[in-house]
Amino acid sequence: MGGPLQGIRVIEIGTLIAAPFAARLMAEFGADVIKIEAPGTGDPLRKWRKLHEGTSLWWYLQSRNKQSICVNLKSADGVEIVKRLAADADVVIENLRPGALEKLGLGWDVLHAINPKLTMVRISGYGQSGPYRDRPGFGAIGEAMGGIRYTTGEVDGAPARVGVSLGDSLASLHGVIGALMSLLRVKTGQGDGQVVDVSLVESVFNLMESLVPEYDLLGHVRERSGGALPGIAPSNTYRTEDDGFVVIAGNSDPIFKRLMQVIGRPDLADDPALARNDGRAQHCAMLDEAITAWTSRHATDDVLAALERAEVPAGRIYSVADIVADPHYQARDMLLPAQLPGGASVKMPGIVPKLSDTPGEVRWQGPALGEHTGSVLGRLGFAIEDIERLRREGAVQ
Repeated sequence: MGGPLQGIRVIEIGTLIAAPFAARLMAEFGADVIKIEAPGTGDPLRKWRKLHEGTSLWWYLQSRNKQSICVNLKSADGVEIVKRLAADADVVIENLRPGALEKLGLGWDVLHAINPKLTMVRISGYGQSGPYRDRPGFGAIGEAMGGIRYTTGEVDGAPARVGVSLGDSLASLHGVIGALMSLLRVKTGQGDGQVVDVSLVESVFNLMESLVPEYDLLGHVRERSGGALPGIAPSNTYRTEDDGFVVIAGNSDPIFKRLMQVIGRPDLADDPALARNDGRAQHCAMLDEAITAWTSRHATDDVLAALERAEVPAGRIYSVADIVADPHYQARDMLLPAQLPGGASVKMPGIVPKLSDTPGEVRWQGPALGEHTGSVLGRLGFAIEDIERLRREGAVQ
């Protein structure tokens, strides 16, 4: 059975993370994704992070289910190929600098005139308008200016990165959401396609909870707090006897009472001043000290077992080794077996979300550079001799 996006054609004009991740998500749920790459080099992601026989493992994940075609966008024939692709597409996803596609003759006005039903997802650092529009922007800058890095790290430490390219991935998710909303409008006959304008900065900012009203009304600036959840107590990261760490979220009223019983502090469970979160928030340090006094006397596994019996939300801080060994990840098909070119077997992340009737699937791993150029051009109506000419002239590879 095809995925829920079967029949949707997506053209990806992007590199590295934001646009490619958005296109990957759509490909996993059945969309026909054609990725346009530069001849000779392709997407730089092919050489990022850890390589296997010269190709990035990240590439195989990020580009699964996609078709790779090599098109020289600086040639007239290459531009014409993209126009012909767009004429029969539902979505174009791009993350070039604002104005770059216009300079190539492939801007929104041109493509919309060719195909009024087309949706164009445009992911950039700061969006397609505003005084910062033309600045270069990477995910790290989106995280910095979107507010999340200021609030990440230890209380007395420098702002920290969360460990993954969060800004890019958040922009990808917003891009997919926008694309699906636009597609719904088109498919239900409510209107033509439209531009989905996604900013890295704004995608991060959209997750920043009540940061703005807290500041505007109360003058409160949310600061770094390490593993704690300021204003919500108790919720923090606690060290165990065997030098492990567990996250404990005992911040609902009934859970708090159960947690206090587990750690041997019924006096705190029955204290009227601590019955509600607003009272507990005034005593965060005292509560954390009481919980740490208990966790520091017990091994991590014993702490987690006791909290599970009491139905207190808690979890070990997982490394990737913990994730790969975890039976729940395995039972949920979140570690899928894959085979790389050459025959090497490797685990890859599973697909999210889980759909009951039309689940996503992995049909193939990231393709070789230009692997589908010939077949895609053939479907566009190019004869074999035309494709050979385009190759000789450097318009495609």
